[in-house]
Amino acid sequence: MLKIIGTRLNQGMRTTPWPKKPVTLAASYRGLPRLNDQCDAAIIGQCAEQCPQQAIDAAAKTIDLGRCVFCGDCAGDFVRFTNDFRLGCAARSDLITAGDLPDLASRAKEQWRKLFGRSLQIRQVSAGGCNACEADTNVLGTPFFDLSRFGIDFVASPRHADALHVTGPISKNMKSALLDTYAAMPEPKAVIAAGCCAISGGPFYGSEEIIGDLNSLIPVDLYIPGCPPHPMSTLHALVTFFKGRAER
Repeated sequence: MLKIIGTRLNQGMRTTPWPKKPVTLAASYRGLPRLNDQCDAAIIGQCAEQCPQQAIDAAAKTIDLGRCVFCGDCAGDFVRFTNDFRLGCAARSDLITAGDLPDLASRAKEQWRKLFGRSLQIRQVSAGGCNACEADTNVLGTPFFDLSRFGIDFVASPRHADALHVTGPISKNMKSALLDTYAAMPEPKAVIAAGCCAISGGPFYGSEEIIGDLNSLIPVDLYIPGCPPHPMSTLHALVTFFKGRAER
């Protein structure tokens, strides 16, 4: 026991100080993009043409974060990726942006705050994903992120869940299992689409073997874009949306 206490004192606090203090991610991290609307039209057109996800609208000078895989091929004079991990949105249309997103706390439903403000149980379903989103979701349970300190936990049974967290492009083989999970959850229940695959199909966009749009099956309340979403993006979105607080 003394050895354990000594190790703890030596290592100090390992949990991220967020939300009490702001955190800065690595310089290599690609977060919320900022678009230069004064950029030459030819360059914007080139960015749109080379985007593998067709996420850039050259005419509107916007980028669809629901399709974007943050590959960085468009980075340059037109698109600049920032370190801002606050990507959660309450509406699909909010993800089509020139660099600004609505305040997520202001979009949080009063119903969710009252019901899940102190305790939120989530059932996760991987609907044909590559396991990247799942891996970056799993680390939220580690001491560094410590999701449970906010009263948020992942549960094994949909009957114990308040929210459904879906990753992957929703392959045809997973459609029935996903709908059965959703049906088994008690009302009221929230739905979270995490990662560009669940939002739009991601790299599998247009394939006949996937659904590629969770909202076409069940109503989505919270979108967390990314490929995969950074753990801080997920943490910020869950706490801000369900707690109704404008966290840093």
